[in-house]
Amino acid sequence: MNWIMLILAGVMEVGFTFCLGKTKTSTGMEQYWWWTGFLAAMLLSLYLMARASRTLPLGTVYPVWTGIGAVGAVAIGIIFFNEPATFWRIFFVTTLILSIIGLKMV
Repeated sequence: MNWIMLILAGVMEVGFTFCLGKTKTSTGMEQYWWWTGFLAAMLLSLYLMARASRTLPLGTVYPVWTGIGAVGAVAIGIIFFNEPATFWRIFFVTTLILSIIGLKMV
C-alpha cells in the first residue's frame, strides 16, 4: 500500500508540474484554476509522500518521488509544451529510471 501511495505522490508531482506549465499561457480566471490545481496537487503529493515514508526508508522514498516527477515533467514538456526530445534528454531520463529501479532492488 505504501508503494502505491508513493507512486500516486509522484503522479501528483507530475500533475502540479503540468498545472505550473499551463499557468504560463493562461490568463484571468483560467489561470486562477491552474494555480488552484497546482496547489492542490502539490499538497496531495507531499501528503502522500509523507505517508509512504512512515514505513519505507526515506532514502528510497525521496529519490523515487523525485524520479517519477522528473521523468513525468520531461514527458509532459515533450508531449504538451513542445519541448525538444533530443537524444541526450532521453538518454539521461533513461539512466534516471534505471537508477530508481536499482534503488528498489538494493
